[in-house]
Amino acid sequence: MEVGFLGLGIMGKAMSMNLLKHGFKVTVWNRTLSKCDELVEHGATVGETPAAVVKKCKYTIAMLSDPAAALAVVFEKDGVLDGICSGKGYIDMSTVDDETSTKISEAITAKGGSFLEAPVSGSKKPAEDGQLVILAAGEKALYEEAIPAFDIMGKKSFFLGPVGNGAKMKLVVNMVMGSMMNAFSEGLELADKSGLDPQTLLAVLDLGAISNPMFRLKGPTMIQGNYSPAFPLKHQQKDMRLALALGDENAVPMPVAAAANEAFKKARSMGLGDKDFSAVYETVRQFKPSSS
Repeated sequence: MEVGFLGLGIMGKAMSMNLLKHGFKVTVWNRTLSKCDELVEHGATVGETPAAVVKKCKYTIAMLSDPAAALAVVFEKDGVLDGICSGKGYIDMSTVDDETSTKISEAITAKGGSFLEAPVSGSKKPAEDGQLVILAAGEKALYEEAIPAFDIMGKKSFFLGPVGNGAKMKLVVNMVMGSMMNAFSEGLELADKSGLDPQTLLAVLDLGAISNPMFRLKGPTMIQGNYSPAFPLKHQQKDMRLALALGDENAVPMPVAAAANEAFKKARSMGLGDKDFSAVYETVRQFKPSSS
């Protein structure tokens, strides 16, 4: 089966590589062309434009950084809309707000194509290991057609109904994750400043009711000050912002998420936007007591 893939960042590269390794033919496109090189070595073909990829493949997957990038790839010249037609499917796996997803869906279906939003829960390692959680919504027939690819990229797929529900579910998940990361950062620093061993805190947390893979994975690297990006902090802050907007729409008070968003914004102002989202720890760490 031939699949198109647009966007070869940290996530897109790992996801498309998995498809190649499992026997899919993949035609890729990325704005920075050099990012295609490694995939070509593993058998991928390069499409010159998003439109060219869509014309060639029965369905095309996109994994882009934010709503602006997701919209640009669809609507700009030689974009997805220039290639889409009846019998073609477009699956956007980017994390965007439901309004962006709906706008893309309406444009695709107006040209006879079918659309599925399918944002994922998981970062670099789950993407590399094919262990993502896929949150799909939209055209059920396209979802069923994409299941073989989803089964390679992810460990579980959910079909959540109409377009917008996948985007909303992803924002809720990432909002909880971002809020937890801030509480975890404060806990690590509080342990350290109280004369406790942060490594022991990790061991204690791992044996209790709030044991989870994120603390297990991120804790040791945070203590070392190693923030090699699995999920860039600027994208986590974007998701907090979009989740808070969803809260506004639905009149849901979100004081914890709002405070977490401010911490991520502070981290961005400190130049940490391209580091892993766990670098929000530095917003707590930086407040050293003066020696006077």
